[in-house]
Amino acid sequence: MFHSLLSKFYTNTYLSIALSLSAAAWGLYWIPLRQVEELGITSAWTVVIFNACPLIVLCPLFLFYFKSLKGILKPTLYASLAIGMAFTFYANSLVETTVIRATLLFYLTPVWSTIFGVIWLSEILTKARIVSITIAFIGLYLLLSNSNNAGYPLNIGDLFGFLSGIFWGIGATLINRWPKMPILPLATLCFIFTTIYSSIFAIFFYIDPFPYFHLIKIAMPTIAFWSILILMPCFLILFIVSKYLFPGRVGILMMSEVIVAIVTASILIPGEKMILLQWLGAFAIMFAGIYEVLFGYNKNNL
Repeated sequence: MFHSLLSKFYTNTYLSIALSLSAAAWGLYWIPLRQVEELGITSAWTVVIFNACPLIVLCPLFLFYFKSLKGILKPTLYASLAIGMAFTFYANSLVETTVIRATLLFYLTPVWSTIFGVIWLSEILTKARIVSITIAFIGLYLLLSNSNNAGYPLNIGDLFGFLSGIFWGIGATLINRWPKMPILPLATLCFIFTTIYSSIFAIFFYIDPFPYFHLIKIAMPTIAFWSILILMPCFLILFIVSKYLFPGRVGILMMSEVIVAIVTASILIPGEKMILLQWLGAFAIMFAGIYEVLFGYNKNNL
């Protein structure tokens, strides 16, 4: 179903737009996480519940599509293990450090994705891609300028953000290496492993008690709306497009999430206001994505 629909729009431009918009929606992910945390559920268990909720929909579909994993189960498991770890680190980073820093550190992804793409996929490292990555990291440097003004020293959340980008790069490369991975089983396994990893974090790293049932009941409408109706479809789109675009390109285009995250955080969180230099960095990252779309395309590597 996904592939028949996608085949009608299988062009570099349409795939890039779909990826950018889906990633942009994830730039709002921090909002429901913090809303649920304010209800009294600890951040660690908030991450667990958010990732367990989509399984209500995905698990029945997983059973229906399980046969599609024949012959490709191991690569699918490897990709979902990596992406589950990336998602776990990223979600915990959002609640442990500033939204801006968490998002930016995750978006060292283009470097890792390009390196993995060159090593595993024989991806051509074009001049345009080198330029776009350079521009993106100049923007990253500018965005991190004076980031400690709000009194947030580097912490474990920053490390989580850094590691999340590496694991996402691995997962994205594996998806591209084995493009026949079935999307729904892959997404289901990713949410399962993220739930498991996040539970381990909550129990053994944070040592947080399981939240009271009545708090979960209060938070469930918010969690279900965001995790099932908004973020899960965008997650599926990211997977679909990642099968057709090379990892370095995917990492750069996903920087639309950076723009949405930093704009919303700077508006809604008083301690994360940005100075002019940081706004210039945000625009540099946006320009890097546009430059990649216009000049980074290689006919041999969609």
